[in-house]
Amino acid sequence: MSQPLSSLTPGSRAVVAEILIPPQHRARLLEMGLLVGTPIELIRFAPLGDPVEIKVRGYHLSLRRHEAEQVMVR
Repeated sequence: MSQPLSSLTPGSRAVVAEILIPPQHRARLLEMGLLVGTPIELIRFAPLGDPVEIKVRGYHLSLRRHEAEQVMVR
């Protein structure tokens, strides 16, 4: 059962199940290593909830909340 990345709580770990971002914007995420099947950890939300900081492949990556809502994890 998949859920949006943005619904995780800080410290939660998950695996990317699906990326629903349109193809023209998806390439940037793929280049940064955010692929289906990749384990991730949600580190924190910024004070106003945007951006979202995750740990992927050993480094920290910040995503806009609207992007994190379109990355489905399990």
